[in-house]
Amino acid sequence: MPGLSQDQRQRIQAVLSTGPLMPVITIHREEDALPLAEALVEGGIRVLGVTLRTPQGLPAIETLSKRLPPEVLVGAGTVTDPGRYRQAESAGARFVVSPGITPRLLDYGLTSNAPLLPGVATVSELMLGYELGYRAFKFFPAAVAGGLEALKAMSGPFPDVMFCPTGGIRRDTAREYLALDNVMAVGGTWLTPEKQVNAGDWPAIARLARESLASCLG
Repeated sequence: MPGLSQDQRQRIQAVLSTGPLMPVITIHREEDALPLAEALVEGGIRVLGVTLRTPQGLPAIETLSKRLPPEVLVGAGTVTDPGRYRQAESAGARFVVSPGITPRLLDYGLTSNAPLLPGVATVSELMLGYELGYRAFKFFPAAVAGGLEALKAMSGPFPDVMFCPTGGIRRDTAREYLALDNVMAVGGTWLTPEKQVNAGDWPAIARLARESLASCLG
C-alpha cells in the first residue's frame, strides 16, 4: 500500500501551524456550538477541534463549517474508526484527530479529504504510523504518557516528527510544551471551562482564549 503523500503531510502540518492552541471542544447542547466557537475565534483561536464524544458533535461540526469564516479550521476529534471518519468528512471537518491508532484508521487517512492527526502514546504506535508516512501525531494522554520528558526522548530517533500533545495540559503548562522543538501546537479543555459554557458566559471564554494565547506566545 502506498504511504501518505507529501500533499497530505503538508495539509496536516498547515493545520498545526495555523495556531498554537487547539481547544478540545465537547458540545452537550447544540445551541452552544456557534456562540462558543465565535467566542474562541474572537479570542484569537483559529483551529477548533470538536469531539465526537456526544451526539451533538457532528451537527456542531456541520454548523460551524458553514457559519464560521473559511480561515477558521474546524476539525473532528475522538474519531475511532473509518465509519466515524466518513461522517466527520461529510459534516465538513477540515481535519480529523484520533485518540489512538488502528491499521484501518491509518489506511483510511492515507487518501481522505480531511487529513488525519493520529493519536499515539508510545514509540511503537508512532512507528506504525511512521511506516505509512505519517510525520505529525497527537500525543495522548500527554500528562500520563510521559509528558515533556517523553517528547524530548522521542525527538532523538524521530527528528522529523512533530506533535500536538493533549490530555492533562493546562494553561500554566502549555507554554512548556510549546517550547519544545517537536511540538507545533497543544490541545486542551481548559479553553472551554464547563462553568462558563453552561452559563453562556461567552465574553469570559473569549477573554480566556486571548489570555492563554498571550501567555503561550509572550
